[in-house]
Amino acid sequence: MKKTFKLIDLDCAHCAAKMEDGIKKLDGVQDASVNFMLQKMTLEADDAQFDAVFAEVVKLCRKIEPDCEIKR
Repeated sequence: MKKTFKLIDLDCAHCAAKMEDGIKKLDGVQDASVNFMLQKMTLEADDAQFDAVFAEVVKLCRKIEPDCEIKR
């Protein structure tokens, strides 16, 4: 399953790159991209585990950019 999410308050291109690298390393993630200019994240993960993977993505993103919110 592939979904795109809106990112709110992503302030730094470097942080976006760190998020993308970290997300790609998570179990169950097939592909991910974080676009700082568009303030969007695309996540591709297994259908059966998508919600669990998404929860891990949210935790990771909060560690890197605490003010960033992911709109589902």
